[in-house]
Amino acid sequence: MRRLTLSVIPLLFAAGLIVYKTRTSLAVLSTVWRTGVIAARPEVVSLGYQGAAVDALDRSLNYFLLIWPALAFGILISAAVRAYVPADVWKRVLAARGTGTQLRAGLAGAPLMLCSCCVAPIFGAVYESSARLTPALTLMLASPALNPAALVLTFMLFGPGIGAMRFILAVVAVAAIGPSIESLFPRVQVAVRSELRNGARKESFGQALYTVLARTAPALIVGLLVSMILVQWLPAGALAGGTSRVIAILFVATLAVPLALPTFLEIPLALSLLSAGLPAGAAVALLFAGPAINLPSLLATARIAGWKVAVSVALFVWLIALAGGLLM
Repeated sequence: MRRLTLSVIPLLFAAGLIVYKTRTSLAVLSTVWRTGVIAARPEVVSLGYQGAAVDALDRSLNYFLLIWPALAFGILISAAVRAYVPADVWKRVLAARGTGTQLRAGLAGAPLMLCSCCVAPIFGAVYESSARLTPALTLMLASPALNPAALVLTFMLFGPGIGAMRFILAVVAVAAIGPSIESLFPRVQVAVRSELRNGARKESFGQALYTVLARTAPALIVGLLVSMILVQWLPAGALAGGTSRVIAILFVATLAVPLALPTFLEIPLALSLLSAGLPAGAAVALLFAGPAINLPSLLATARIAGWKVAVSVALFVWLIALAGGLLM
């Protein structure tokens, strides 16, 4: 009974996260519905336009100030899963192969509405507990890519064509990337301690919290700084109109993969691309790839599952973004 009671703790953290994200998302949706405008954050990311007198360190601090509540929830959920949910429970729920397992992982990730940085700690907990790449990657991608509030905002501000394409690309990524990478690297396995293999958790919550922070925090910090340096180096007017359609889409898709974006920031950035004269396909590439992954989450993934997995995720997201942009 005590074991069952403790297993509820991650669900309580997740419920708190969903309430927090729902309230903030509804506030943004209400403002956009009334004004037709969504606020940009040039102090965090500005793609080759002014405003960018802010240096990379200040941008990184501004980014953390925006995401810290969601990141705290992600870390707490991950630590609670490690400490309180027996491994045999996860294996019954997520270890079986098939579409059912993948659907459960996707449905678990979408309502969390976390950006890719904040969901990275949860990826580690699910990967270690289930010993499977597919459900862990599916949940990690579903949380930012299938964020229901972000999808609604896209339909509201861009219209049905771009909104539908973003949704289709997100579904393709969530459905295909996890199984594809697991089939490419079937021998990639989690190094799970013996007490976790037989379903007995001997790790306290404090120990689990320390492990999660040690595994993910350095990668997130380094990745964020590098991502913001990339933004700083982007020349003014680099994303101005006049470039050929294919090159513009290729450039934006490539930039969007490592770019660290808080939830919803991809929307005003994509609007700025359209107003600068770039094609709709470039906006689609940014709307999909920008939130799906970024350099901090990829570094965290590499730390947990290896560089082959992280590079493969980046490549698949880039290919899907590029294809979607060219088809738009």
